[in-house]
Amino acid sequence: MRLPSPIHVAASAVETIGVDLGGTKLAVGVCDRSAAILYRRTERSSGRSQGELVELLLGSLAAAIRARPAVAAIGLGVPCTIDRGAGQIISAVNLDLADLSLRELVADRFGLAVSLDNDGNLAALAEHRVGAARGATDSVMLTIGTGIGGGLVLGGEVYRGASGAAAELGHMVIDLDGPPCQGHCQNNGCLEALASGTAIGQAGRLAAERDRESALGTALAAGREIDGTVVSGCARAGDAAAIAVLAEIGRRLGAGLSGLVNIFEPNVIVIGGGAIAAGELLLGPARAEMQRRALPPQNRTPVVAAALGPDAGMIGAAIAAADLFAASQAAH
Repeated sequence: MRLPSPIHVAASAVETIGVDLGGTKLAVGVCDRSAAILYRRTERSSGRSQGELVELLLGSLAAAIRARPAVAAIGLGVPCTIDRGAGQIISAVNLDLADLSLRELVADRFGLAVSLDNDGNLAALAEHRVGAARGATDSVMLTIGTGIGGGLVLGGEVYRGASGAAAELGHMVIDLDGPPCQGHCQNNGCLEALASGTAIGQAGRLAAERDRESALGTALAAGREIDGTVVSGCARAGDAAAIAVLAEIGRRLGAGLSGLVNIFEPNVIVIGGGAIAAGELLLGPARAEMQRRALPPQNRTPVVAAALGPDAGMIGAAIAAADLFAASQAAH
């Protein structure tokens, strides 16, 4: 990992906090400059009000600082549109977060430098620096979980758009007359509505109701919630109904990927998030659909699983915090 080294503090000694606030869980970790995770804490984030989310975040950060008191900076990754210059959350699709000066709030509470960015951007940063896109000049990252986050590295730099709100890749439309998107998104037919972990769960429940003899049907009869984790587990165990669900979701994902490679022609597309537990059962159909739909030579773009798995956003937030600390040291 090639990062600017601090002047007054040895690079090996720098530890920073990375926060990945997702639609389902909050992950807080402390990483060193090699991106090794030295501390980790996970809490449920779904179903909480904005005030509850803020208190959860502050409490988790306080616990991390107690565990690793030498941390130098904090990086926050949130599934929101952001005014990055102002450190302001604008709005979120899958969480109750809006119009919040989160960077200032956290900096005032803990007296540390704080970076704030979209969680998809930070996952893309982590995979670019130390993961599956290392060495690539241009890469696209999709994180598939409750929703679909996105991040772009173009010319070796994270692309954030005019105000810092880019790149909401999960909200490109792949079906004009498709189902309503989830949360606070007002669109229909978004990639997120059709290919997220939530969509896998929805398709899995329908498959379980159709085929009561399948492993999915058995799980439903036993009272289990049919979510993406259950579908992936049944598919890996060989259940035909679950495999068919992942193949269909993969084709939808591939349709979205074809647009991305046609536009950006990256060196690589990296797929991360919790849904990557499905592995090639999801990626294989997605890759085949992209190859069928995209223009040559873009249709030869590699599509690979994230090397950092669901930790990519948290690690990326810690890397961004380390970059911020290094810049502040260099300025003195």
